[in-house]
Amino acid sequence: MSDASLSTAELKSTALNALHRELGAKMVPFAGYDMPVQYPLGVKKEHLHTRTAAGLFDVSHMGQIRVTGEGIAQALEAVFPQDVIGLPVGRQRYGLMLNEQAGIRDDLMFANRGEDFMLVVNAACKDQDFAWLRAKLPDSIKLEMLEDQALLAIQGPQARAVMSRLQPALAEMTFMDTAFASIGGIDCWLSCSGYTGEDGFEISVANADVERLARLLIAETEVEFIGLGARDSLRLEAGLCLYGHDMDETLSPLSANLMWSVQKCRRPGGERAGGFIGDTAFFQQLESGAKQQRVLLDIEGRAPVREHTEIVGEQGEVLGEVCSGGFGPSVEGPIAMAYIESAALADKRALFANVRGKSIPVSVRRGAFFPQRYFRG
Repeated sequence: MSDASLSTAELKSTALNALHRELGAKMVPFAGYDMPVQYPLGVKKEHLHTRTAAGLFDVSHMGQIRVTGEGIAQALEAVFPQDVIGLPVGRQRYGLMLNEQAGIRDDLMFANRGEDFMLVVNAACKDQDFAWLRAKLPDSIKLEMLEDQALLAIQGPQARAVMSRLQPALAEMTFMDTAFASIGGIDCWLSCSGYTGEDGFEISVANADVERLARLLIAETEVEFIGLGARDSLRLEAGLCLYGHDMDETLSPLSANLMWSVQKCRRPGGERAGGFIGDTAFFQQLESGAKQQRVLLDIEGRAPVREHTEIVGEQGEVLGEVCSGGFGPSVEGPIAMAYIESAALADKRALFANVRGKSIPVSVRRGAFFPQRYFRG
């Protein structure tokens, strides 16, 4: 069932639903939830506010899974292609779940909290992720979906100043650090991470406390609530993937240009090479190469190039397709992400976006459209 076919009564709500409505948010169905797509400020201004000050996002629809038991890291390494054993306490890492064909089931963040691990997975995948993990992990490993926890993200160049004002201990946290902390007397667990390319924090807090925390944050002069519309344009400018658009079960980490997420110790020749779900197919693809690759595209002119737009060669031959595309407010122009045949990329063939029968020149770029500004100390 698509989100569009769900009635309002069928949609789930986050604990901040009433606050979003109080603030004048436009609500839309997303991943089975009633979510704010924008506020009265509007998508473009929300986007630019996040780039210049601090944006607050309700991401409580995401799945928070607590993992407990003996030997968690070893158990998770039998599932994920990432280095879990080497992750220190108080640190977080980006991870992938692969199927047996090395296709990406989902992407996630996982953190070593000492007594347990915390996984944060995509909203649309969280129930199937939980069931899959339960089936793949030993019975001695306990899984708990934290339905009573909300999740906020505060992002932008002023986010650190705001958070440090409320809790000075957070000032020195660097990218991918995690910590338990009290903010305004509210118990929270935080990671120094986010989905905009900006410095910031994601904050796990009890549903019972999240409205109080949100009001505390938006009372700060630098902070505005930001909706899903600007969240999408911010992540695309930063070159970040969205599951279900830029990744799915037919695409491998090699095709998706996510090889940086698979540490050397898990690759062929590494000290703990393989031993994860999909390793055989993954290693075979490393030898043979991927037939297509995810790339970022500079676009000539001002016309937007949307998802599913064909990428063609000089003779009109189809060489790929746009997986995410839109307007980048920070760069004041159209931006896109696409999958293109590896052979065409290797040959450096001229590429065009086929927009309503018109061929618009595009070119592959090396870095993100807007520089990632994580605080690394």
